Amino acid sequence: MVTSVASVEGTSSLSTDLFYDILRRLDGSTLASAACACAAFCSISKEERLWENVCSSMWPSTNREDVKSLISSIGGFRKFYADCFPLIVNKEVSECKWNNYREYPEEWTEAEYYGDTDEFGSISPLDFVSIVDIRYKDKTICSKVLWGIPNANGFNGWFYNCPFRIDLLTYTARDDDDDDGEVILSVSDGLPPIASMERERKDGKLWQELRDGLRLSWIVVNRKIKQAANLASWSPLGGQRHWPTDRDFVIRFGSILPAKDILPCQVVECILSMKFRVIHTEGEGVQTTLKLTELSMQLEDMEGSHVNGRNSLLILKEALSCHRSKNYTEVLESCHLYSKVQSELKEEKMRNESRLDRLCILSGIAAFISFCYYVL
Repeated sequence: MVTSVASVEGTSSLSTDLFYDILRRLDGSTLASAACACAAFCSISKEERLWENVCSSMWPSTNREDVKSLISSIGGFRKFYADCFPLIVNKEVSECKWNNYREYPEEWTEAEYYGDTDEFGSISPLDFVSIVDIRYKDKTICSKVLWGIPNANGFNGWFYNCPFRIDLLTYTARDDDDDDGEVILSVSDGLPPIASMERERKDGKLWQELRDGLRLSWIVVNRKIKQAANLASWSPLGGQRHWPTDRDFVIRFGSILPAKDILPCQVVECILSMKFRVIHTEGEGVQTTLKLTELSMQLEDMEGSHVNGRNSLLILKEALSCHRSKNYTEVLESCHLYSKVQSELKEEKMRNESRLDRLCILSGIAAFISFCYYVL
């Protein structure tokens, strides 16, 4: 008991500066846990400077002065970390039959289906900011910030009725000249050397290392409602190698977003696609080198159709306040559940179409036999 009391008294005698120096070396999760240890840690852990350090370490894009001002305006770095570190989880995937996905359900008007409601008037593409960071084996290889949504000028423009898609590499961030540079990965970044693409097709070592080492964070901020969320799955959900050529690697990230009262399918998939191209293989004094050629976002419904601009803005707004989790297993389960239900719906559609084809054939045969019977 005497030892315990002495320990507490010794801790209380330590200076606040020492506590601060200890806490500033922690990552976000550890800092949040330390805040529960004692009153002194709890008080110091509320310092915005600590959380600014945490955010800048995890998301280098937040080092920019304009992004710092943005984060301060929506509640500060502590709130920003709490909103964007947990990933989106959506297990409310409806086990609906295919017939429930009519193009215009009876309970939906055309205006409601396409998002032409009063609620849409409160959403502007200029309110959204994308903060994107890519890491490979804990090394940041790309940081970009996109203010607003490109080509979304005017309420009645083509953006609102056409499929929603953001190709981030084709747009430069505001007042940022560095974003025009190419994003390159090489052996010095941790890539395994490959002598030829023929060898890579056999062992797949480069593809495996790329898929296991890449991490993506795509944070969307709405300045008007002062909310933010990370739409990426952090680790890849899947991908393809050697598509459409033997030198391309496509890697897919994403999340499952709620679309209740926006689309009949109730949930959609946010697909974040990243493509690397092999521009050099090992040999002649040149290291194995990959170039990032695509980084895009799009939304797809259960049928695999692209969501238009109107509905996409509504869905993104809802996504900023949906359920999230720090448990990555839950994130994967959410994505796998969506894929499972989507596959079941596709199979059901194929069965229904097959039954309809057989019915049409039988009806045609019956009609032909009846015609022949009356003629003869």
